[in-house]
Amino acid sequence: MDTPVPVQLVQNMTDEICVTRSICCYCGTGCGVRIHSKGEQVLAVEGDMDHPSNAGLLCSKGMALPGTIRRDTTRVLRARLRDRQTGRFRQIDMSEAFDIAANVISRTVREAGPQAMGFYLSGQLLTEDYAIFNKMARVLVGTNNIDTNSRLCMSSAVTGYKMTLGADAPPASYEDIALADTVLIAGSNMAYAHPVLFRRLMLARQARPHMKIIVIDPRNTDTAQAADLHLAVTPGADVALFHAMLNVMVWENLIDGDYIARYTEGFPALKNRIREFTPAAAEDVCGVAAADIVTAARWFAQSAATLSLYTMGLNQSSSGTAKNMSLIHLHLATGHIGRPGTGPFSLTGQPNAMGGREAGAMATLLPGHRDPANATHRQEVAALWGTDSLPEAPGYPAIAMFDALLDKRIRVLWIAATNPAQSLPDQARVRKAMQNADFVIVQEAYADSETLAYADLILPAATWPEKEGTVTNSERRISRVRAAISAPGDALADWKIVQQVAQRVARQIAPAKEALFNYADEAQIFAEHAALTAGRDLDYSAVNFALLEQLGPVQWPFLQSGTARLYTDHVFATANGRARFADVGYVAPVENISAQYPLRLTTGRLRDHWHTMTRTGLSQTLIGHVEEPVIHLHPSDMARYRIGSQALVTIKSRRAHLVLPAQADDTLKPGCAFVPMHWGSRFMAGDGINGLTHGATDPDSGQPELKHCVVGVALYKPLWQAVAWVRGDAVALQRRLSGWLNEFDYAIAVPVATGDGGLRLRLAARAAPVRARLEQLLTDLGIADTDVAFDDPARGIYRRVRCIDGQVVVYCLAGTGLNAEDALNEWADTGVRPEPLLAVLLGKSQMKPRARMVCACNGVTDAQIVDGIRSGMDLPALKQHLNCGTGCGSCVVQINQMINRYAGTEAL
Repeated sequence: MDTPVPVQLVQNMTDEICVTRSICCYCGTGCGVRIHSKGEQVLAVEGDMDHPSNAGLLCSKGMALPGTIRRDTTRVLRARLRDRQTGRFRQIDMSEAFDIAANVISRTVREAGPQAMGFYLSGQLLTEDYAIFNKMARVLVGTNNIDTNSRLCMSSAVTGYKMTLGADAPPASYEDIALADTVLIAGSNMAYAHPVLFRRLMLARQARPHMKIIVIDPRNTDTAQAADLHLAVTPGADVALFHAMLNVMVWENLIDGDYIARYTEGFPALKNRIREFTPAAAEDVCGVAAADIVTAARWFAQSAATLSLYTMGLNQSSSGTAKNMSLIHLHLATGHIGRPGTGPFSLTGQPNAMGGREAGAMATLLPGHRDPANATHRQEVAALWGTDSLPEAPGYPAIAMFDALLDKRIRVLWIAATNPAQSLPDQARVRKAMQNADFVIVQEAYADSETLAYADLILPAATWPEKEGTVTNSERRISRVRAAISAPGDALADWKIVQQVAQRVARQIAPAKEALFNYADEAQIFAEHAALTAGRDLDYSAVNFALLEQLGPVQWPFLQSGTARLYTDHVFATANGRARFADVGYVAPVENISAQYPLRLTTGRLRDHWHTMTRTGLSQTLIGHVEEPVIHLHPSDMARYRIGSQALVTIKSRRAHLVLPAQADDTLKPGCAFVPMHWGSRFMAGDGINGLTHGATDPDSGQPELKHCVVGVALYKPLWQAVAWVRGDAVALQRRLSGWLNEFDYAIAVPVATGDGGLRLRLAARAAPVRARLEQLLTDLGIADTDVAFDDPARGIYRRVRCIDGQVVVYCLAGTGLNAEDALNEWADTGVRPEPLLAVLLGKSQMKPRARMVCACNGVTDAQIVDGIRSGMDLPALKQHLNCGTGCGSCVVQINQMINRYAGTEAL
């Protein structure tokens, strides 16, 4: 079922309803949830009032989770093996799949060596999954070639913490949001990416009106619009901005000299470096007014307690580590760390990216925050794992791993719970690398991941809410994940798949090591993992499943109790206990604008989608807010390039080009462009959004510069266009129609909420397809036979509608003049047929724009809200009468924008 049953109704049902406490599977906030299920069906999900991370709050994505849980062909239900000659898959049983995987890995290790094997994992795995994968890679295979998609989101935060504070340990807690007097948000649209934390921030400011919020972001996002001061930094120029703020603090004597002298080192060199970063000089580099830089510096330094919150906008950069360090410098220089309401707080992007770092499941890490380049650390882990030694040769981080796959240094790659054929930059290169591999194993839950097209062996994996284990969230809080239903088909928990393959590999290449993988359950794996943290900065060796059942979620380090914040004694995790100022300079992004590529393109998240949409794309509740990919351009750039609203444009980078509609967006700086990151090749022609981005990486963290590339845009003038809508299951329809995507310059096939659900297909070309192809398109759409039609095949014009019981089930408008679309969508939504229909099809009747979803939680559209505003309703009245903004609260900023725009106006 898509629409969740209201929790209050579930609570009135029979005793057959089970309530399972678990953790939301989306961002790194780590919200506790209560899952209401009956048999194998999840009826509703609500926030857990007793979980300290969210206290019952939940965002639109979390509330819509029931609509994403399916046990049909949207899931990978059986193992499949590709025939290399025909390219076709055949279904095999799991035992055969395990044997094949083990044989391939064993043969590769014997013939090409351990370095020819790679593992690419995900921040969506549980800690227990990470632990066994890591052990298999390092103990059994003998390679450090293990990395995760956390390299794409958090690795610069890791290196930033380690190079300044000494350890990968966020020093603050969520409770500090309510205790801060000034909050600086950098490179984060919290309102979309961490909406529960954003709501906690808004509630904190409501309770403490003196709180000041500074937002640093190139776009005037919903988060920025809630700020007291928005610094619209030029993409990539954050280091220059932070250095300029420190310059102000130094020369206005706003720093804490005593703190610097007693608890830090390296400040004189940095002080000398920032002399040149005066606010006036920085204004030219970062595009922020000098006066605003001064204001931000004063607010930050003079506040009684300053907290900074940051994420991908800093991390996804070729200078991401420098950005992180330069922000942390502000805290060290002012002493805003180790006290309530203070600290540099990196917000994690995935539900268990932190757990993966703790488990050491990355090329540059070992368990317990150890270093694979450190011989003592390697020996410590080897002893605890029951083996003689661990590999010394450096492993490949994510981008380098796919480069190694391309040139055959890596021959076999095992991918689990991630979708690199959409999420990695420079998609043409990534896809070529996977095509070039000797063998690719993909362990996946969702059957429409783009990466499955490159697999030789597909292994069906369990996913939320079918798994047991633990995760660690952004505030270092370890929580139990619990299964509410069983996994469908042959799908297994990820760790169980690894266990089966590892034991088979051991029998072939290291029989004595088979026993190292004899785990009975998740609790046993966690116990071994927790023991690896003993004596380390994150020590939670005293934590086990029984303790988590007794106490609930706990924060590390945990000895007798959890630790809310770190460095309260001002002793840092460095060799001498002093925090370090690093002498880092400003380095511009790798690509600079030019006459051919005059725009800076950045990417980001939509409110109601997550990552590559394999999960959120299944929810009718979530797809209504933004239904299609577009490029956002500043109105001045639209005028400069003579681009009208929704006109198609060709977007070209040095790696690829795409055709998308353009949307005027004054939240951008002139010269900047924005596209949401979620859209991949299963939704559109080409390789998806990340076909445009490039793979240049930070030299310290290995994190790619996903937030900046340069592009050119040019008006695309199609001579033929088509739009079609088909009612039904969007996934099945997408599979049926996906072959059309790469026949056209512009093509999208996207799930939409129109008519209670279906698929929208848009096509555009510089010439009409030949008649035979058009007729095939109509057949594939299911509209070869129709109720109402106006056709002119010679000109490629078709206007067709098919109805069942007076309800439109499919329409197609092809040729020129597609302005009947909104009226037909309205018919699908309301069931009211527009009249006269033929006039509508010919575009001769008066059209009105179709309503768009604003409040996903309660299904409230923009038209309803505007009507309410024009009748005199303010925000409290809209909440009371329409129920909008009363669910997760993510839409409140947008509702306030609408109030400012429409209050006192009348309908046309």
